[in-house]
Formats: sequence, structure tokens, C-alpha cells
Amino acid sequence: MPVDTVTHRRPDLFDETTHSLLSDYIVIVFDNEYNTWEEVIGILQKATGCSLEEAEMETWEVHFTGRSVVHHGDHAECERAAGIIATIGIRVAVEPV
Repeated sequence: MPVDTVTHRRPDLFDETTHSLLSDYIVIVFDNEYNTWEEVIGILQKATGCSLEEAEMETWEVHFTGRSVVHHGDHAECERAAGIIATIGIRVAVEPV
């Protein structure tokens, strides 16, 4: 099932003092009813290079709160990670901070 990566611009987070932060982005993963914990943990490790422990904590957060910030970096890096995560059908967003 193809899933599009959604990129949102947050103008409310921008002002002259945060201009340099526009190169910083986050990847947000949203909960769903069809991916297993093991699938989510595995894809987070593959996409972000995080440890098993970190992937488990992020998966817990996705499951119990509905979403989790799973990665941060420049725009290209976050789009790359989001693209990998989306391959298993997870809704994912890339947003500037």
C-alpha cells in the first residue's frame, strides 16, 4: 500500500530569531491498526539507525499516544528516513522545527 510523505510548514514557529532552525526537521510517525510492534521497531531501526531500545520506546509512544517524533535532521535526511518508514504503510510526516 503506497503512502505519501506529508511535509507541513509551521509558520507559527518561524521568526527572525529562529531563521537558522529552518534547516532542522523532524519525522513524526502515527499509530495504525495493521503494523505489528516488531514491524515498527524494525523499520525505525532501519530508517534512523537507532538502537533497539530507542526503537522500542518510540514504538511504545506511537502506540499509546498516537504519534512519536522518531528522527530529526536536515530536510533531505528526514525525507529519506520518512520514505523508508512509509514503505510498510505507516503514515509519516516531515515537519520543520
